[in-house]
Amino acid sequence: MSARFAPEPAPAVGVQVAENARVRGTVQGVGFRPNVWRIASELGVTGSVLNDAQGVLICAVGSAEQLDALARRVRDEAPPLARVEAIERVRIALPEPLPAGFVIGASRAGTPRTDPAVIAVAGDAAITSVPADAATCPQCVAEIFDPFSRRFRYPLTNCTHCGPRLSFITGAPYDRAMTTMAGYAMCAACRAEYESPADRRFHAQPIACHVCGPKVRLKRLDERVFTIDSYAFLDDCDAAGTLLARGNIVAIKGLGGYQLACNATQPDAVARLRALKRRERKPFALMAASVDAVRAWCKVSDAEMDALQSPAAPIVLLQRNSMMPAPGIAEAVAPGLATLGFMLPSTGVHHLILSRMKRPIVLTSGNLSDEPQATTLDELVRRFGAEPGTGAGIDFVLDHERAIARRIDDSVVRVMDGAVRMLRRARGHAPQPIAMPSGFEGAPKVLAYGGELKNTFCLLQGGPRGGQAILSQHIGDLAEAATQADYLCALQDLQTFFVFEPRLRACDAHPEYLSTKLAQAGAALSGQRAVEVLHHHAHIAACLVDNGWPLDAGAVIGVALDGLGFGENGELWGGEFAIADYRSFDRRGTFKPVALLGGEMAMHEPWRNAYAHLMAEMKWPSFAMNYAELELHQFLAAKPRALLDGMLQKQLNSPLASSVGRLFDAVAAAMGICREHAAYEGQGAVELEARVDTEVLRFEDEELGYPFGIPRLKGSRLPYIEPLAMWSALLGDLVLKTPVPTMAARFHKGLARVIVKMVEQVAESHTSAGPCARPLRVVALTGGVFQNQVLLERVSGQLRAGGYTVLTHCRVPCNDAGLALGQAAVAAALALHPLQPNEPETTPCA
Repeated sequence: MSARFAPEPAPAVGVQVAENARVRGTVQGVGFRPNVWRIASELGVTGSVLNDAQGVLICAVGSAEQLDALARRVRDEAPPLARVEAIERVRIALPEPLPAGFVIGASRAGTPRTDPAVIAVAGDAAITSVPADAATCPQCVAEIFDPFSRRFRYPLTNCTHCGPRLSFITGAPYDRAMTTMAGYAMCAACRAEYESPADRRFHAQPIACHVCGPKVRLKRLDERVFTIDSYAFLDDCDAAGTLLARGNIVAIKGLGGYQLACNATQPDAVARLRALKRRERKPFALMAASVDAVRAWCKVSDAEMDALQSPAAPIVLLQRNSMMPAPGIAEAVAPGLATLGFMLPSTGVHHLILSRMKRPIVLTSGNLSDEPQATTLDELVRRFGAEPGTGAGIDFVLDHERAIARRIDDSVVRVMDGAVRMLRRARGHAPQPIAMPSGFEGAPKVLAYGGELKNTFCLLQGGPRGGQAILSQHIGDLAEAATQADYLCALQDLQTFFVFEPRLRACDAHPEYLSTKLAQAGAALSGQRAVEVLHHHAHIAACLVDNGWPLDAGAVIGVALDGLGFGENGELWGGEFAIADYRSFDRRGTFKPVALLGGEMAMHEPWRNAYAHLMAEMKWPSFAMNYAELELHQFLAAKPRALLDGMLQKQLNSPLASSVGRLFDAVAAAMGICREHAAYEGQGAVELEARVDTEVLRFEDEELGYPFGIPRLKGSRLPYIEPLAMWSALLGDLVLKTPVPTMAARFHKGLARVIVKMVEQVAESHTSAGPCARPLRVVALTGGVFQNQVLLERVSGQLRAGGYTVLTHCRVPCNDAGLALGQAAVAAALALHPLQPNEPETTPCA
């Protein structure tokens, strides 16, 4: 008979016990320890709290009731920037002698990268979260503008609730010595604030003031001497605002890199900025002083206001107002779009500039198009300094001496379908951990390398409550050599910082992606293997993680729509319907494969996609006979058709792809919205959405939406979405000279309807194929095409009306920036539960 042990009885009220409580999450650099000190003091608990390489450690002595209350309040009353993932409590022996009070202890010596003892303790435990940079909080802003404050007009004012974090941390634990402020000794006043647990700046590592902190200086990039007297009467930030108001372009050192600014209401200034950045048409971001200032230019809902005012201070895509003040925002800021991307000031520097500059400013990364932004003055001068004798370049930079440890772009969000959705995850959000769903507790450490466009990478490991994933800040498109170098640096940086030694590597299945090649090389060097994950499987898996879908919850219907991704047998996919879970992907539907005429050129010249689609549907004689009067016909007739037709016939540099992104390009080109040249990825789709007539979308008969069919592919018998009827309707509308906004609305209506129809068909085929007791009623919508608000809201609404549960992205972008998270989840799931030779490809039920 086995022995039985009764649980230890809880001590009676008043009986002293002791415990260690390990707090994991974003708990360093956010005012967490003084908050614990305050709560413990109020409860009469004695002991200590300190930082170490794994997070925060609380050593507490009190009654069981007191310690329970401490743990509860530590979680419930966490500071604004804190994020408690777990509190692990372990009962220990009472210390001798008993502590007389509660104190904040010094951080444990050593860092994860240098202290073997700390590394040994850490083992496979959850890695410490690095806090994200946070916009200047309201209390600090009030001080900046208070003439009686000692930080009056100090641009780098911050506290434990705001300021630089990831961008200036150089090591762990998070202390001043492990930041780029290490060389600045605090003055007596700052030291007193820093050492007082009751002060808002207790252990605020970036703490500084006019006396002891870095100075902000307006300089000329050519280093010529000048005085600010002729520009303003206050200080350098005020002078920069005056320069912007007068039409100058000014570089500004932000949290994660240098930014370029100009007056958004002066077309000449915006045009000069575009020329300097070599950025032909891609929209610029804007900054305004307050939400009220933004409302002069855009409609702002409550959710959008909350996003603008959040500590992350992201760029928020907003609908333009029909009536704007004069002078209006220059058309060149966001040409062809119905939205503007606005953000609020993220630092005191920006607040002070905008107090002088009353109108919105363009605020864009200090980089040439598609390159990483400059983080040092030398980089900025090399890119934008005036060439001798030309006068072309940036004259002024508002600089300061606090170094930037990591390059970080601005985050971008959009409110769609009732939720704030991440489009670019960077400043203010990265690298906050993403909790893994239940079932991933025992997952090995996985390094996922991401994709080629909008790259991020991911560090995943199991742990309590599923473990966590660290998704890197936005890196960018790896086609650029400078971005590749930045990617390699960031990979090494975060792995070193977190002492992350991967046991498994994951990557995209595309053999030519730089990220894939790096994963394979790293795996070979370490004697591991690289798990290649299908592009669209990774998209769906990322959506599942974003929604907390447990590992054992079963399969869903995944709808992954984007520009291009590597599929099975080397096929090129971009519009896929699958029954999938974390471990398996069973393709059940697709869009019609159409040639990418000219290969990669099809991404840059939308007319190629229009021609390929039309030739796939009706051939040139039929098109010429029926639509010769169209301007589209005249445009395409002037192209080298003999060469193009030869490429199509011989399948030379014209691979087939089921790409929804290229379908949008083709339709936009046919309507004349974006035809000859796409200045940035997805321009055709973005401008097509912008042209949608909302009245037609809402009130016109649904039957007037452009029709699509769902036949089956020859050979595989796979259902596919056939656009022949759509093209006939669209070309007919062109003949009738139907307004383009009406046509754009009809295309979106028809496309949404056929996507829902395909989902229903996949669900029906699954139910009839086996003895599953419950049909699939959960749908995951993913891929960059679902950045389209019109399409996302119509598809989601119609699916919900049909009784489906719809999973969509919020915390992680639906575009390729989420691929790394999906790759890591798939690799971890397969490591935990490998597919067996005779195992069905998918879990039978969701």
